[in-house]
Amino acid sequence: MSAAPRPAFYALAQGGWRDYVTLLHAPYTLWHLSYVAIGAALAPELEAGRLLWGLAAFLLALGVGAHALDELHGRPLHTRIPGPVLVGLAVVSLAAAVAIGIGAALAWTLWLLPLVAVGAFLVPAYALELAEGRFHSDLWFALAWGAFPVLTAYVGAAETLRPEALLAAGFALLTSLAQRSLSTQVRSVRRRVVQLTGVLRYDDGREEPIETSMLTRAPEAALRALAAAMVALAVALVWMRLG
Repeated sequence: MSAAPRPAFYALAQGGWRDYVTLLHAPYTLWHLSYVAIGAALAPELEAGRLLWGLAAFLLALGVGAHALDELHGRPLHTRIPGPVLVGLAVVSLAAAVAIGIGAALAWTLWLLPLVAVGAFLVPAYALELAEGRFHSDLWFALAWGAFPVLTAYVGAAETLRPEALLAAGFALLTSLAQRSLSTQVRSVRRRVVQLTGVLRYDDGREEPIETSMLTRAPEAALRALAAAMVALAVALVWMRLG
């Protein structure tokens, strides 16, 4: 009897510190932090301090807060982290992210304040599927974790919005939709499918049994490649601006 598939290709074995590493969704968190770097790097002037504060805020809000709430809501990653700990992680990280955002708004531009408010709403609205899941669609995922980080980082660095920021937000929205399309099938197979039956019959007479890995291998390879590509693009842009 084969072992049950992991709930995600980046998930570690259950228990202890490994649960907290799994909770971060590292490839996806790095992917969406790359949008922050891309947005900031497109600004007319880039200050390293503003970029770092933006990365810290989104790491807290998305990497920790949103993922802790998501795990609290249904345990999709099957971690053993106690519920109260997940709540504490979510509250503290989101509060810290909001504090960074307010501080940045007071120091740089008040245009960040409405964006901070939007972000503070989107994290629980998406992760907890509030309003009967209206904010948990593919489009809201792409807006919240793709376009929004780009626009917020650009405003934080440039203190305004320009066409290049909107175009980059469109890029982030579309690549996030691609991510969502690929990961939806993978999540379904890994977390919901309990049995696969059947075979593939080829025109040369060969037969191959249908297995879980057959349905996840290609989309997960694409997700790994896209995550690495997004990080590489972000690093290249920041290097060009600060190097």
